[in-house]
Amino acid sequence: MKLHELRPAEGSTKSRKRKGRGIGSGLGKTAGRGQKGQKARSGGGVRVGFEGGQMPLYRRLPKIGFTNVFRKEYAVVNVGDLDIFENGAVVTPEELKKAGLVKAEKSGIKILGNGELNKQLTVRANKFSKTAEEKILASGGKVEVI
Repeated sequence: MKLHELRPAEGSTKSRKRKGRGIGSGLGKTAGRGQKGQKARSGGGVRVGFEGGQMPLYRRLPKIGFTNVFRKEYAVVNVGDLDIFENGAVVTPEELKKAGLVKAEKSGIKILGNGELNKQLTVRANKFSKTAEEKILASGGKVEVI
């Protein structure tokens, strides 16, 4: 097979509609736009969300809440997930990323207390929940706030 012999699979492509090319095409004269009216004109039509002068839905619905621009969102990791590290390891944000427990750091990393920890680990993170801190210390590890 040569490059010039390549063809798309049978039935996988359709020929494009040629509008306004005579009555034989089935889309001649008005080119599928119908007779007169706003949508038949060039450049005609209405903007997105326009409902013919009726109060549009996005204005009929009430405004709710607000977005706090100072909000900090933390990437969370449960204590039970830290069991994958070796005994005595130092768990840092870089190590968590490498292990695939955290995709993006966001505003930092918070360790939550869900699950059980059976290894002595030194965990470095931006925040710890109270239960996470207790479980890490109970297993003989250390907690370091960055």
